[in-house]
Amino acid sequence: MRQRRRAGGTTAATAASSAGRATPPFRPPARSSTPPRPVARPFRPRAAAAMEAAPRFSFGVIADVQHADAEDGRDFWGCRRRYYRHSLRLLRAAVEAWAAERPPPAFVLQLGDCIDGVNARSGSAEAEAALARVLAALGRLRVPVHHAWGNHELYNFARARLAQSGLCSRPPPGPGPPAAPPGDCHAYHFCPAPRFRFVLLDGYELSPLGRDADSPRHRAALRLLREKNRNADLNSPAGLEEPQFVEFNGGFSQAQLDWFDDVLRFSDENHEKVVVMGNLPIHPDASDKVCLAWNYRDALSVIHSHQCVVCFLAGHLHDGGYCLDSHGVHHLTLEGVIETPPESNAFGTIYVYDDKMVLKGRGRISDRVMCF
Repeated sequence: MRQRRRAGGTTAATAASSAGRATPPFRPPARSSTPPRPVARPFRPRAAAAMEAAPRFSFGVIADVQHADAEDGRDFWGCRRRYYRHSLRLLRAAVEAWAAERPPPAFVLQLGDCIDGVNARSGSAEAEAALARVLAALGRLRVPVHHAWGNHELYNFARARLAQSGLCSRPPPGPGPPAAPPGDCHAYHFCPAPRFRFVLLDGYELSPLGRDADSPRHRAALRLLREKNRNADLNSPAGLEEPQFVEFNGGFSQAQLDWFDDVLRFSDENHEKVVVMGNLPIHPDASDKVCLAWNYRDALSVIHSHQCVVCFLAGHLHDGGYCLDSHGVHHLTLEGVIETPPESNAFGTIYVYDDKMVLKGRGRISDRVMCF
């Protein structure tokens, strides 16, 4: 995956000064040989004003952990350092922070690529062990964890194996529209609170990754990719008119898009607010041109034909990104844990109100208010 500098995000800095009265000459205190230890305090949201309501609920977000029991490496282009072992420590720190919050998050969104493709080079046992470590870390939470599937999961496992693993997080069907598209598509929806619905999309349903090479769906995806990408290396976007057509991306089937349209129609009719999430970004202003879903325009067209969607959450692009699109939908791409230095982190908690979502970011992820 390629990276770019953050789109959108803003930071604020304040300075304070005071005029003092005359004082005796300054004498510096004796220095201690031991620096003071910082005191970690769990974040507890406070109303900006006394009359503001408390959040309806909150949820954790994290993306691109890409853990492996391997020495640090580099990205596809050899430019960016990847901290394969240390990413698991950062995940555990995120879990500890979420567990300390009061009230705790209602659930956590793991936006894909929780283990890295380098595990597959050592065989299936190494991939299974890496996945077990990630799931054990997340298993310390006492709330549901919803998992998107990214390209790195599919480098390690077939879709059939993922469907039987702890990364298959589809909840039992509830009232409302069909719970999931037909077939092996890893897409579903759930309601964490009245009038709020979350929809997980499968951006690799159209992909040769994770499918048997002799299967019709593998052949169809590979044929489409080769029609759009004439390079010998299908992960290279060099010279492409549509640079998102690389093998480390994927797309949405028409059946999934039709199901998605039905879910949003139900939410429109029932005055729900909808948050959509997946591994792949779908807006070019919240990504670079390479890291988008193959048919991102089709997904955007479905969203823009409805009134209910307020936000799209994604990973995949390790530098992150953000935009507010022309229809008032927030697109937030989270920074990746895998390229986060050991002294920092990359996760957050989103507090949901009736009229906005407030992101409290940690480490590389900035705070953000997303009104709707």
